Amino acid sequence: MNPILVEVRRGGVLESFHRGVVCVVDAQGEIIFSKGDIEQISYPRSAMKLFQHIPLISSGIHKVFEFSSKEISIMCGSHNGENQHQEVVYSILDKLGLNESHLKCGAQKPTLKSDYEELIRTGKPEMQVHNNCSGKHAGFLALCKKKGYDIESYLEFDHKLQKEIRKTVSVYYEVDENDLITGIDGCSAPTFAMPVKNMAIAFKNLCNPNSNITKVQYKASQVILESIKKHPEMLAGTNRYCTDLIKVTEGRIIGKTGADGIYSLVIPSEGIGITVKIDDGKMGPQYQVVQEILKINGWVSQKEYNKLEEYRKIELRNFSGKVVGESFPVDLN
Repeated sequence: MNPILVEVRRGGVLESFHRGVVCVVDAQGEIIFSKGDIEQISYPRSAMKLFQHIPLISSGIHKVFEFSSKEISIMCGSHNGENQHQEVVYSILDKLGLNESHLKCGAQKPTLKSDYEELIRTGKPEMQVHNNCSGKHAGFLALCKKKGYDIESYLEFDHKLQKEIRKTVSVYYEVDENDLITGIDGCSAPTFAMPVKNMAIAFKNLCNPNSNITKVQYKASQVILESIKKHPEMLAGTNRYCTDLIKVTEGRIIGKTGADGIYSLVIPSEGIGITVKIDDGKMGPQYQVVQEILKINGWVSQKEYNKLEEYRKIELRNFSGKVVGESFPVDLN
């Protein structure tokens, strides 16, 4: 059984908790810190988005369509569906001569309550462009459009696009293609399961590649990291940990969330790769754990840590607004 990583206490009494896995690897891919079963099989979910667009960038297609760093960043993002995000996704589609109907991610309500309420007030429907994965799908369409791949079936497991992505994932995550377990993500795109430790290794490989990663692929990963660094608001958005972490650290640390309790990070200057998986799939505790890891290892300054404290220790309030408890990560030392 994996260890408890986050506790939820009410009046000092342990009311609930979240178990999980932590894995940290160095520039050589060696494990330097871990908690729980790092061989546990799971899906990276949206944390895999950075790797799903390496085929697009390594082929130079981003230059053909003159995609901006903002557009590349949103391709890797799980965005809120804010107006700023919709504009960039539409910009990508316009460059492709396509429209929202070509996306296959499905309609989703905007993440922010205020944006969703605005849709209700104006009588507008939830659309695919609001989907947090719409940028990813627009990027998929770009590769298909340039290479002449069928754009109607781009999510099928045996589609040429998905075969390219599978090979890329195999190389970066250091898992044989035959050992990758294929599932379907929330946006209907194929996703691949592997041990948690390999998720940490993959993020390390973004800045310290293994010998199987080509120079062209490495340059592509650098384009992706720089684009995200320049436009962290495209990776997530308002009141989101991914965006705030990158902004506060001025791009020194880049992290990406994944559904069902995943969070992966890369610290390029240290050559460090990190992944946290919360067993019960609750979204939120993974950010608390990441904050604790960054703190105990000195990877964030006290000033940076303080700015992100709201993601580490969370007050629990009842319907009257009274503080009735708190949620916080356990001591990982």
